[in-house]
Amino acid sequence: MITTEASPVLVATEADDITADMVITELNRLDVPVVRFNPADIGTDLSVSARFGTCPAPVAGHVRTPSRTASLAHVRAVYWRRPTWPTFPGLGHDDAQFAAAQVRYGLGGALYALDGPVWVNHPLRVAAADYKPAQLALAQRLGLAVPPTIVTNDPHDAREFVSIHDRVIYKTLRWTPYQRDGVPVTGWADPVTAAEIDESLRVAPHLFQAVVDKVADLRVLIVGRQVFAVRITSGLLDWRKDYSALSYSVVDLPAPVERALLAYLDHYGLRSGSFDLSEDQKGDLWWLLSL
Repeated sequence: MITTEASPVLVATEADDITADMVITELNRLDVPVVRFNPADIGTDLSVSARFGTCPAPVAGHVRTPSRTASLAHVRAVYWRRPTWPTFPGLGHDDAQFAAAQVRYGLGGALYALDGPVWVNHPLRVAAADYKPAQLALAQRLGLAVPPTIVTNDPHDAREFVSIHDRVIYKTLRWTPYQRDGVPVTGWADPVTAAEIDESLRVAPHLFQAVVDKVADLRVLIVGRQVFAVRITSGLLDWRKDYSALSYSVVDLPAPVERALLAYLDHYGLRSGSFDLSEDQKGDLWWLLSL
């Protein structure tokens, strides 16, 4: 058992995460102590004890895994990278719901209470930034070009929007696990016509967006104040559909776009973020999405 009192980094992630593995490898190279865990491992493989009001630090206690223990009072940073929460399949429905809520608000709440560490990114701030309509409005306020977009559950309004614009795509407002006939499916940016829109649209809001007449896509990653942009050429409407068809080149963003993206992160209090942009025939960049 390694007890880590000397300013550890907590890495909260799922079991198989190549990105987290690379980050941990670099932290190890720098001799930075790391405690990796997944909230889904709560029980024999993960325990937490957090104390309040009984010591000088606002939050004291520890997070413990089978191989490491981290003092909550000395955590220097938290890398919150796609952790999963327990579902307790061995319990009855009501007991499982109750236990899952206690983990989320107990373990999660104890970690969220830490205001000294650097968070990449704080889950509560990520949650605030996770709404596409709010992303679109903020992007426009910051001076970024936003394609005409409608979020609606009114079939008439949706058909009217699609009829006005030459080409329109449908996007999910949030990715969720989904199966059809037992087969996992995902939501691509797919073309839609007015004839495809029927009364079933009323069940929930849908996002429809005019297609950018693009020549390429850009994926932008910002860490701290460092900006990394890659131009992706594919000829695909949604480049994620076929990675073998992609070609990449590193590019520099126009200064106004870079400033706007940094201001976006500042608005939400995020230290890192990924963005999808499209480049049109004139070379102008259009906002599509913040990840």
